[in-house]
Amino acid sequence: MSQPAMEILLARQLASSLAMPILLVDPNGDLVFFNEAAEPIVGKRFDEAGKLRRGQWSAAFQPQREDGSLIPREEQPLFIATEQRQPAHSRAWIVGLDGVRRKIEGIAFPLIGKDEQFLGAVGVFWEVGEENPPLVPL
Repeated sequence: MSQPAMEILLARQLASSLAMPILLVDPNGDLVFFNEAAEPIVGKRFDEAGKLRRGQWSAAFQPQREDGSLIPREEQPLFIATEQRQPAHSRAWIVGLDGVRRKIEGIAFPLIGKDEQFLGAVGVFWEVGEENPPLVPL
């Protein structure tokens, strides 16, 4: 088993110190880390879930559109960031590893090192509340 790139280790260190939910995938598309802030949305601690293989984690989260139809893996932001080396954005429903359905929004972007070396991708996401929250008078 090969050692992760130094940049992935540094990205993991950075993600560990941030309050924004973050996922990291390696160049193969395997989910190799999510931070503590992501745990309530993912539905498990990373120590419990561990590394999830490409395809395995997207199948586990069952990303869905508003109408409940599944979002093909090819349209999911981390897949786009990994395969097309392009940033991507999405809003979707997911089912956490705890079985709870949540609405999330997020972005993903590729990690490209010096000499154009592809290192993996980062997903930053958040849970979405009400679409049109009531106006609160000032």
